[in-house]
Amino acid sequence: MDIKEELADFIAARKELVWYVKDPRALSQEAVVQAVLNYGNWRDVQEIIRIMGIESAAQAFYRDIGVSARRRGNYYPDVLHYFDLYFKRHAHTT
Repeated sequence: MDIKEELADFIAARKELVWYVKDPRALSQEAVVQAVLNYGNWRDVQEIIRIMGIESAAQAFYRDIGVSARRRGNYYPDVLHYFDLYFKRHAHTT
């Protein structure tokens, strides 16, 4: 099973994290990471990291919060701060 399919299965099984979406399988990686970090529990976070790898999860997080015309900015401030520190410490991304 590829990462995209496994991620789609993961979020489809946790519809309570994306209650506002008709088709959770159609969500981007950034949207799935955001939903899990904002609304999931620690086991959900660890499962996302297992599926995607910590570097890919961190990249999706930083792409989502990056300064651009499409910036989502939907992270809770405490979640944003915590995972910024977490990924800077544990992920080896540039």
